[in-house]
Amino acid sequence: MARRLFFVNEVHSDRAEISGEDAKHLTRVLRVEQGQRYEISDNRTLYLAEIETARKEHVVFRIIERLEYTAPSLTISLYPALIRFERFEWILEKATELGVAAITPFAAVRSEKGLDRASARRMARWHKIVLESSQQSRRPVMPVLHETAPFQAVLRAEAPRKLLLDEAPGAPPIRSALAAAESIAVLTGPEGGWTDVERAGAIAAGWMPVSLGPNILRAETAAIAALAVLFCASDSPR
Repeated sequence: MARRLFFVNEVHSDRAEISGEDAKHLTRVLRVEQGQRYEISDNRTLYLAEIETARKEHVVFRIIERLEYTAPSLTISLYPALIRFERFEWILEKATELGVAAITPFAAVRSEKGLDRASARRMARWHKIVLESSQQSRRPVMPVLHETAPFQAVLRAEAPRKLLLDEAPGAPPIRSALAAAESIAVLTGPEGGWTDVERAGAIAAGWMPVSLGPNILRAETAAIAALAVLFCASDSPR
């Protein structure tokens, strides 16, 4: 059975601690005990550690050894348009599980009004979703979750290859755009799709329209399907 992974703020003198509500979850829900071994990460390095102390609101790990892990061969930055939060949070969860490196939300013209302002109050919750999804999927480095950005700032994002998910006819399949790129930015639209002005602006800024096929997908489905295709294609022989 694979060991559970927990994140800690820091490792110092071969010890790491978790306190407060997170420690309560470990001791009361997961019932961790002294001597049990787990993997821990300070969001940079992966370790094998043993629980030295497990009290109600304080858990101490003792480092046993540093572990190696394989990072994804493809670095993907996801720029998803804001959609209804219950669906947007599903994007955060699944994108984290798949291995995305960074997530930057933005408000598109057809995003529901007010989502960009409301998103600021959701950041703590969204960071927790990213943390828990990283632990569940046992990835030792969490994706970077940025504050909601203006669309024009997103268009100026720098990446060797920038892909615009587009439902308009004529866009090439997304897999054909992978080529030999090691770093890709992916721009995904809102529930109502792109406006002509947004599409033209993205293309002018160097974003290449790509397609996931003839079916019209929900915004959250399209975002996750694109990531899955890209990660799978990057690991396939060429």
